[in-house]
Amino acid sequence: MKDTYQNPLCERYASQEMKYLFSPDKKFTTWRKLWVALAEAEKELGLPITDEQIEELKAHINDINYEDANRKEKEVRHDVMAHVYAYGLQCPKAKGIIHLGATSCYVGDNTDIILMTEGLKFIKNKLVYLISILAKFADRYKSLPTLAFTHFQPAQPTTVGKRACLWLYDLVLDLEQLDHQISNMRLLGSKGTTGTQASFMELFEGDHEKVKKLDKLIAQKMGFSDTVPVSGQTYSRKIDSFVLSVLSGIAQSAMKFSNDLRLLQHLKEVEEPFEKNQIGSSAMAYKRNPMRCERISSLARHVIINSLNPAITAATQWFERTLDDSANKRISIPEAFLAVDAILNLYINVADGLVVYEKVIKQHLIRELPFMATENIMMQAVKKGGDRQELHEAIRVHSMAAAKSIKEEGRENDLIDRIASDPIFGMTKEEIMEILRPENFIGRADRQVEEFLNEVINPILAENENVKEVSAEVSV
Repeated sequence: MKDTYQNPLCERYASQEMKYLFSPDKKFTTWRKLWVALAEAEKELGLPITDEQIEELKAHINDINYEDANRKEKEVRHDVMAHVYAYGLQCPKAKGIIHLGATSCYVGDNTDIILMTEGLKFIKNKLVYLISILAKFADRYKSLPTLAFTHFQPAQPTTVGKRACLWLYDLVLDLEQLDHQISNMRLLGSKGTTGTQASFMELFEGDHEKVKKLDKLIAQKMGFSDTVPVSGQTYSRKIDSFVLSVLSGIAQSAMKFSNDLRLLQHLKEVEEPFEKNQIGSSAMAYKRNPMRCERISSLARHVIINSLNPAITAATQWFERTLDDSANKRISIPEAFLAVDAILNLYINVADGLVVYEKVIKQHLIRELPFMATENIMMQAVKKGGDRQELHEAIRVHSMAAAKSIKEEGRENDLIDRIASDPIFGMTKEEIMEILRPENFIGRADRQVEEFLNEVINPILAENENVKEVSAEVSV
């Protein structure tokens, strides 16, 4: 439909797998699975529910009669009761035991936890795969010297691989938070209207142990180890805030990477992949704009800001339940997952196709290195018998003159020629250039890369060796 707003996250950016996770089919089939789990657990604990009723419910998990549900919702203004009604039309024998003792949040909140947990695991797969790609890049370029920058001003050199390890470590921190959140996801369970389980106490004639067991059975049937220990009608909305905080962290890391790469592409040192028929600009045909990294930054901004939604929701809930979370959750949570999914697709695509221009990197480094090497040159001149104070003053004068020539006259850096021609140093240009070898200025950068990959990254990859390769084709 071209006359109706379409969400760009679905139409342009997110993967089909993530779009399905937050689709009506996934949501409402999960509702029905929860109703089956409830009926099974209640039967096992002694309520008069038959195998025939349960089999009837199972037979209609996937063939959802949306028209019946939609028509009923317009009448009763309640989505859960509309779907209870629609399910009952398909399951006349089980109609009377659907949703028995439960409140709306039994299906709504438990489904939200299930979908978020699946989404986090899906995101984890992509995150680990991305880490594996960047690790290969870091290892390949661990010894390639490059200018480092502080305040985006040239600073002591690093290596291309070491810089990639900074991107990697951000992702490692994100993975730690992601694993922690996955391990702490618990179902709401069957807590009732205000969390007191009063309706279930009535069903089981005051048997506390059966009501407690009901909670555990439902969790097990839905693939969870436990339920939340206490709740109002809903699980604490802080859980949503925690989940979106994890997704925001991934977005922050991706945005940092994308901004770095946009700057590197401006310097013509490293570029994102650029396809044969890709157009960089509608007006300037020569341009190779970093459009994928710009899109990462754009989507990341949305995720970071969106993470405020559940935080504010959690802070403003009243007592055991209000409904001002519902409309917000329907938008903020799926969009966070869809956007991070899209961000990781882009990040993987870019990282897997990075183009490194080694000669440009070396050219930039050699242009700035003389200023950084003055201390080394001075120490070598002292060893040859020079006076440190006189040499220091001479280097200061030559450095200021060379900098002025570069900035005011647009000349190349001639500091080395100035020093070599000054007899106070007693050094030839060849001797000075030997000092200026870039690898002499990278400290332990190359070894740091090796150590980081061996001690941090490789154990992560070994622990997640079953991670699937991700197809990260960019659709637009």
